[in-house]
Amino acid sequence: MMARISSSEPGDYVYFKSQVPLHKISIGTIQWRYYDFGPKDVPPLICIPGVSETADVFYKQIMFLTVRGHRVVSIDIPQTSNENEWVQGFQKFLDVIGVYHVHLYGTGLGGFLAQCFAQNRPRQVKSLVLSNTFLKPPLYSTATPLSFSWSPLFLLKRYILSAMPKGAHEPFIADSIDFVVGQIETLSKDDLASRLTLCAYATPIGRILLPDYHITFLDTIDQSKSDSELYQRYPNSTLATLKSGGDFPFLSRPDEVNLHLQLHLRRVGVVTKMIEPEVPVEPKLKQGERYSDPQIDENNNDDDNDITAAT
Repeated sequence: MMARISSSEPGDYVYFKSQVPLHKISIGTIQWRYYDFGPKDVPPLICIPGVSETADVFYKQIMFLTVRGHRVVSIDIPQTSNENEWVQGFQKFLDVIGVYHVHLYGTGLGGFLAQCFAQNRPRQVKSLVLSNTFLKPPLYSTATPLSFSWSPLFLLKRYILSAMPKGAHEPFIADSIDFVVGQIETLSKDDLASRLTLCAYATPIGRILLPDYHITFLDTIDQSKSDSELYQRYPNSTLATLKSGGDFPFLSRPDEVNLHLQLHLRRVGVVTKMIEPEVPVEPKLKQGERYSDPQIDENNNDDDNDITAAT
């Protein structure tokens, strides 16, 4: 049966779903929902979303990196009661899909869980990319953790939506928020209760043996929620800062995020068999300065071929 397509879904997301299969497997009592795309002989980049997100939010990274020879696995956060249970479940998940060494990209709660796995499985985690994350998850509600399992679905959604960006935003950021809100609608009551409980009961990250130069922070200046203590914990890590992008730069600024992920994987030694295309560098123009391609000018000396820098 064909998947039902909403008229509000972005065109590239519709195309993604038509090309990349969604997998669902049950391992013990935990059900995993994930995408796995790209060559299987390359250590994968595993993307772990935040509280309000699903595996689908990384579809732009999957489409970009896999055509350049990388394997990308994007997962949902399954229903677990604490981070230790998640680490054990994630280990079994990796065993099932036949993966040992991994590179982890986590945002929000996903960044916290990525650190948890690196702390407990230091030999398996080769590098980390962390975005808008923390050493201990924030509380999304003053309600007691035990009450989450008894709360109705609309109230759990309210807890999570209360942390979403408010006010007017530029179109790409607004679209990214709309996409994530749409993903929240696909999550069940048990999914949301599990994630909120995980945040409430989580213990702070301890020592990680991974060298700092194998850790990259990918944050936005306008809406960074990374814990300030996080930078102090990994003082020699790489900081890749985006000027803007909101809470979900992987959706609103995919070109920049994809480039930083590609550079990170190259820096930590991931070798792909495909030849990666050169990234074009746009000329830096001063205000009012005009740029023209010499070859175009030679063929057609017309002012319409000139490009004027935006004022």
